[in-house]
This record gives sequence, C-alpha cells and structure tokens, in this order.
Amino acid sequence: MSSVFKMLMEMMKFFVIFVLCTMLFYYVIKALHHEYEDLHRYEYPQGDAVKVFQPQEETDVWERLSIFFRLGE
Repeated sequence: MSSVFKMLMEMMKFFVIFVLCTMLFYYVIKALHHEYEDLHRYEYPQGDAVKVFQPQEETDVWERLSIFFRLGE
C-alpha cells in the first residue's frame, strides 16, 4: 500500500511541476509577444541614415525587357 501511495505522490509532484513550467513558458512567450507587438518594423530611420534607393529616369520597355533577358532576373 505504501509503494502505491509513494508512486501516486511522485506522479502528483511530476504533474504539478509540469503544469507550473508550462504556465511559466506560456507567460514568458506572452510577454515577449507583447514586447515585440509594439515594435514598428517600417518606421523611418533616425539619425544619419542614408537613403539607399535613388529612382532612375524612365527607360524604354524594350530596353527593360532586353536587360531582363540578358541578366536572367
């Protein structure tokens, strides 16, 4: 009888520790999600940022098609 009781107590301890660790993991993931949810991915750069893309003058459709076929892009 005592071995059954010890086994049940060990299973209960395992279950409680499992539930507590699962809840801790859930709340950590939830906090990380909340932290990164407010992060604006596409906001304009601050400080000494340089614009990388400079629009070029309009090119002919045939010239663009020729470049497309030559470069394979």
